[in-house]
Amino acid sequence: MLFSSPIFLFLFLPIVLLVYFLAPKKIKNSILLLSSLVFYTWGEQELVILIILSALVDYSCGLIISIGKRKLGLILSILFNLGILFYFKYSNFIYTNLATLLESYDFTSANAQYFANIVLPIGISFYTFQTMSYTIDVYKGKVKANKNFIDFATYVTLFPQLIAGPIVRYSHIELELKNRDVSLTNFSIGVERFIIGLAKKVIIANNCAILVDGIFNLPVTEMSSLIGWIGIFAFGIQIYYDFSGYSDMAIGLGKMLGFNFPENFNYPYTAKSIQEFWTRWHITLSTWFRDYVYIPLGLRSSSKKYRMLILMLVFFLTGFWHGANWNFIVWGLLHGIFIIFEKLGLTKTLKKVHVLLTNFYTIFVVFVTFPFFRCDDLGEALRYIQNLFTFSNPTNYDYLNFYLSKEIAFILCIGTLFSIPLYLNISRFIKSKNLSVSKLNTLGYLKSIGLFLLLLLNYMYISKGNYNPFIYFNF
Repeated sequence: MLFSSPIFLFLFLPIVLLVYFLAPKKIKNSILLLSSLVFYTWGEQELVILIILSALVDYSCGLIISIGKRKLGLILSILFNLGILFYFKYSNFIYTNLATLLESYDFTSANAQYFANIVLPIGISFYTFQTMSYTIDVYKGKVKANKNFIDFATYVTLFPQLIAGPIVRYSHIELELKNRDVSLTNFSIGVERFIIGLAKKVIIANNCAILVDGIFNLPVTEMSSLIGWIGIFAFGIQIYYDFSGYSDMAIGLGKMLGFNFPENFNYPYTAKSIQEFWTRWHITLSTWFRDYVYIPLGLRSSSKKYRMLILMLVFFLTGFWHGANWNFIVWGLLHGIFIIFEKLGLTKTLKKVHVLLTNFYTIFVVFVTFPFFRCDDLGEALRYIQNLFTFSNPTNYDYLNFYLSKEIAFILCIGTLFSIPLYLNISRFIKSKNLSVSKLNTLGYLKSIGLFLLLLLNYMYISKGNYNPFIYFNF
């Protein structure tokens, strides 16, 4: 069930909100748990058993840790979570590559089809990382084990962020599971955030997807460098507004329900280095790897070479987390390599040049590596990148004009404009003027009218039926 689908917007969400706000405080978590299980079952059917099992196992592991068997509880949790993640997400990739290697030595296997038929449960990469962070934090004494299974299962299955993040650690909402601010003020803030996130998805990301799919489906031999550059630029806009749009909707829904989820994006395309980019892009994932992989492993030694090795491991895992494909691994490793270059001295050089040049460097690296993220295999990605710099094939303007309509060109401009903190700066400017109450009220009314019109525009695009699944549903 997509946040941008009519069934969610006009049936599921209104019913859940109505029941939730009418329900007594003591059963609100039960309402959320039941609603979240219905939400997940709608698309995943019997695979809902897996997320219930995950909640039960990590709840039990937390209790095992709390009674003194700390290592046992931690090991069981990590083995279970990594076990289901590797089986459902990576077993086909590992087996296929192993079978290919064995075939080169004249060994054959008849089991490849079995692994190819394994269904990838939506959201498994997110909820396994969430539950592992819980047991690790209980083990370290950062949080206490939750002894109420309903509360813990509510945390694991919360439908706003269940299937595509942000990755919400238990410590983020530990207190809110028991006592949260369910108020009209929070609800209105959440509605605003949700409408903006929905607009990011259905107006900007979905329209960019039409252009991106058209260009990336074009054989490289028929693609000019100009079309190639337009393709990766459009994909950069698409994936940013697709994923940040989902995060905004998740944060907005959480706010409506009284939860404060962590921010997941902070204008990443304004970054002045790849290091800074990863403090702004998919923040909850990068901080997860920082806190649970890099710091525990990287700070064990004062050796710079060892820390660089751990850094490459982190970005290998970051790429591998995104998908069981060599493309993602290469994409992650390339980002890791550039960060190592920056740590070895490139950052000092970047500080000496104009900020526009450092931003251009960052955007160039991020966008040129995007074909590894978008293309189906390594060969296709490499050919696409090579084509960007050949400038040989003539541009097929009829093809380009067919996909790059005036509407999509306008949306690309809007997407570029709002990828910088324009909206945020306008809000800060207004606050700095210390306007009178009457003027603030007028601006408030205008803002409400603008949000209402934006919501109507969202519904118009949804009615066209040209929405796509969120990109990160695949991860």
